[in-house]
Amino acid sequence: MGLALRLYESLTEAPDDTTRFRLIVDTIDALEQQWPRAGDVALRSDVRESELRLQKEIEQIRSDLKKDIAELRADMHKEIAKLRGEVQKDIANVHAAIERTKVDLLKWIVPLMLGQVAALAALVKLL
Repeated sequence: MGLALRLYESLTEAPDDTTRFRLIVDTIDALEQQWPRAGDVALRSDVRESELRLQKEIEQIRSDLKKDIAELRADMHKEIAKLRGEVQKDIANVHAAIERTKVDLLKWIVPLMLGQVAALAALVKLL
Protein backbone atom coordinates (compact mmCIF):
# COMPACT_ATOMS: atom_id res chain seq x y z
CA MET A 1 0.00 0.00 0.00
CA GLY A 2 1.30 3.46 -0.88
CA LEU A 3 2.41 6.03 1.61
CA ALA A 4 -0.39 8.48 0.67
CA LEU A 5 -3.09 5.84 1.13
CA ARG A 6 -1.71 4.84 4.52
CA LEU A 7 -1.62 8.50 5.56
CA TYR A 8 -5.23 9.00 4.46
CA GLU A 9 -6.42 5.94 6.39
CA SER A 10 -4.44 6.96 9.47
CA LEU A 11 -5.81 10.51 9.36
CA THR A 12 -9.42 9.34 9.06
CA GLU A 13 -8.95 6.99 12.03
CA ALA A 14 -7.08 9.53 14.20
CA PRO A 15 -9.07 10.64 17.25
CA ASP A 16 -7.81 14.23 17.48
CA ASP A 17 -5.85 16.96 15.67
CA THR A 18 -2.65 16.37 17.63
CA THR A 19 -2.53 12.77 16.45
CA ARG A 20 -3.28 13.88 12.89
CA PHE A 21 -0.46 16.44 12.97
CA ARG A 22 1.87 13.79 14.37
CA LEU A 23 0.92 11.42 11.51
CA ILE A 24 1.58 14.16 8.95
CA VAL A 25 4.99 14.94 10.49
CA ASP A 26 5.91 11.22 10.55
CA THR A 27 4.90 10.88 6.90
CA ILE A 28 6.97 13.91 5.90
CA ASP A 29 9.91 12.44 7.84
CA ALA A 30 9.49 9.13 6.01
CA LEU A 31 9.50 10.97 2.68
CA GLU A 32 12.63 12.89 3.64
CA GLN A 33 14.34 9.60 4.51
CA GLN A 34 13.55 8.27 1.04
CA TRP A 35 14.81 11.32 -0.83
CA PRO A 36 18.50 11.40 -1.65
CA ARG A 37 20.66 13.88 0.18
CA ALA A 38 21.94 16.90 -1.73
CA GLY A 39 25.48 15.54 -1.63
CA ASP A 40 24.35 12.12 -2.85
CA VAL A 41 22.87 13.37 -6.13
CA ALA A 42 25.21 13.55 -9.10
CA LEU A 43 25.03 16.84 -10.91
CA ARG A 44 25.46 17.22 -14.65
CA SER A 45 28.88 18.72 -14.06
CA ASP A 46 29.85 15.70 -11.93
CA VAL A 47 28.62 13.32 -14.60
CA ARG A 48 30.44 15.26 -17.33
CA GLU A 49 33.63 15.32 -15.27
CA SER A 50 33.42 11.56 -14.75
CA GLU A 51 32.71 11.08 -18.43
CA LEU A 52 35.78 13.13 -19.41
CA ARG A 53 37.95 11.23 -16.94
CA LEU A 54 36.72 7.91 -18.33
CA GLN A 55 37.35 9.05 -21.90
CA LYS A 56 40.89 10.03 -20.93
CA GLU A 57 41.45 6.63 -19.33
CA ILE A 58 40.03 4.88 -22.38
CA GLU A 59 42.37 6.82 -24.66
CA GLN A 60 45.33 5.95 -22.43
CA ILE A 61 44.41 2.27 -22.49
CA ARG A 62 43.90 2.42 -26.26
CA SER A 63 47.34 3.98 -26.65
CA ASP A 64 48.92 1.34 -24.42
CA LEU A 65 47.20 -1.42 -26.37
CA LYS A 66 48.42 -0.03 -29.70
CA LYS A 67 51.95 0.09 -28.31
CA ASP A 68 51.71 -3.48 -27.01
CA ILE A 69 50.31 -4.71 -30.33
CA ALA A 70 53.15 -3.01 -32.22
CA GLU A 71 55.71 -4.66 -29.93
CA LEU A 72 54.08 -8.06 -30.40
CA ARG A 73 54.07 -7.61 -34.16
CA ALA A 74 57.76 -6.74 -34.14
CA ASP A 75 58.52 -9.80 -32.00
CA MET A 76 56.45 -12.00 -34.30
CA HIS A 77 58.26 -10.69 -37.39
CA LYS A 78 61.61 -11.45 -35.73
CA GLU A 79 60.48 -14.97 -34.79
CA ILE A 80 59.13 -15.61 -38.28
CA ALA A 81 62.40 -14.43 -39.85
CA LYS A 82 64.36 -16.66 -37.47
CA LEU A 83 62.18 -19.68 -38.24
CA ARG A 84 62.37 -18.97 -41.97
CA GLY A 85 66.18 -18.98 -41.74
CA GLU A 86 66.15 -22.25 -39.81
CA VAL A 87 63.81 -23.88 -42.33
CA GLN A 88 65.96 -22.72 -45.25
CA LYS A 89 69.03 -24.12 -43.50
CA ASP A 90 67.26 -27.44 -42.95
CA ILE A 91 66.18 -27.53 -46.60
CA ALA A 92 69.78 -26.88 -47.69
CA ASN A 93 70.96 -29.72 -45.43
CA VAL A 94 68.38 -32.08 -46.96
CA HIS A 95 69.49 -31.09 -50.48
CA ALA A 96 73.12 -31.74 -49.52
CA ALA A 97 72.21 -35.14 -48.07
CA ILE A 98 70.34 -36.04 -51.27
CA GLU A 99 73.37 -35.04 -53.37
CA ARG A 100 75.69 -37.13 -51.17
CA THR A 101 73.37 -40.11 -51.49
CA LYS A 102 73.25 -39.65 -55.25
CA VAL A 103 77.06 -39.58 -55.46
CA ASP A 104 77.30 -42.67 -53.23
CA LEU A 105 74.82 -44.51 -55.45
CA LEU A 106 76.79 -43.57 -58.55
CA LYS A 107 79.99 -44.84 -56.88
CA TRP A 108 78.39 -48.25 -56.52
CA ILE A 109 76.28 -48.40 -59.67
CA VAL A 110 79.07 -47.57 -62.16
CA PRO A 111 81.44 -50.34 -60.95
CA LEU A 112 78.55 -52.80 -60.75
CA MET A 113 77.49 -51.96 -64.30
CA LEU A 114 81.05 -52.39 -65.54
CA GLY A 115 81.24 -55.67 -63.65
CA GLN A 116 78.02 -56.84 -65.27
CA VAL A 117 79.30 -55.87 -68.71
CA ALA A 118 82.52 -57.75 -68.03
CA ALA A 119 80.58 -60.77 -66.77
CA LEU A 120 78.35 -60.72 -69.86
CA ALA A 121 81.40 -60.40 -72.10
CA ALA A 122 82.99 -63.39 -70.35
CA LEU A 123 79.77 -65.39 -70.76
CA VAL A 124 79.60 -64.49 -74.43
CA LYS A 125 83.21 -65.64 -74.90
CA LEU A 126 82.47 -68.89 -73.17
CA LEU A 127 79.53 -69.64 -75.31
